[in-house]
Amino acid sequence: MSDDESQSTPWRATELLTGGWDAVRIDTSVPHTARMYDYFLGGKDNYEVDRETAEQALAIYPQIRALARENRAFLGRAVRFLAAHGVRQFLDIGTGIPSPGNTADVAHAVAPDARVVYVDNDPIVMTHASALLADRDPAHTSIVYGDLRDPHAILDSPQVRGVLDFSQPIAVMLVAILHFIDDSERPAEIVRTLMDAVPPGSYLVLSHGTAAEDEQAKEAAATYDRANARLTLRNRAQITQFLNGLELVEPGLVPMPWWQPQSEVTVDPEENWGFAAVAYKAPK
Repeated sequence: MSDDESQSTPWRATELLTGGWDAVRIDTSVPHTARMYDYFLGGKDNYEVDRETAEQALAIYPQIRALARENRAFLGRAVRFLAAHGVRQFLDIGTGIPSPGNTADVAHAVAPDARVVYVDNDPIVMTHASALLADRDPAHTSIVYGDLRDPHAILDSPQVRGVLDFSQPIAVMLVAILHFIDDSERPAEIVRTLMDAVPPGSYLVLSHGTAAEDEQAKEAAATYDRANARLTLRNRAQITQFLNGLELVEPGLVPMPWWQPQSEVTVDPEENWGFAAVAYKAPK
């Protein structure tokens, strides 16, 4: 999307997109979490409604920009770690707007034969990811329209099964997505369904927002009530439930900047950084 298009389209109630998925509509009257995340990262693939809501959150909690950058940096470190340890398949659910340093970029820099499937429920993500993948081998990199709330549909998708071999280890990427799944939607059960479907030797890559006792963070999270998905911040113990039955890779479940940093961490340890982990599904 060009800058002109980004500025001219927000007034439309909806836009109709077609592609390798069913026709879907973009509702530009409702802020979308993926587009807000793109704005926090400095991207231009967002609408006025996304920017307004993001700015409201930033006014309350300016650290959100740094949190978004740290989350993207964690994703890069985790993918590099897994690719270096022989993982050649990545199922990235809730990928968000593709930008430099995405899962495929990082994985293919280490292992050109890596296979990556992106899954997202935002038509704009689908459009930009499709453009990004236009020059890539569809047998190795694909984008699938799907929702984490329906893991069986993702797992049964012919597009997913056409790229990934479920007899071989797969890294399931749930980076900054589970906090958009409400407790009533049984997020732990969703994670278990995904991890039960992949073979031993697979991994879970997870990052998750947390509020702890930070009232500002909780107030900022409330701005997402307007968006397509509410934000449910969880404490460390609540996030740990998503890792049940898996073996944590060192250093375990830690604040995002402290997961295997590549240089000395200089950020304020008192800041609210959210949690991150990589966990291994061991053979029984």
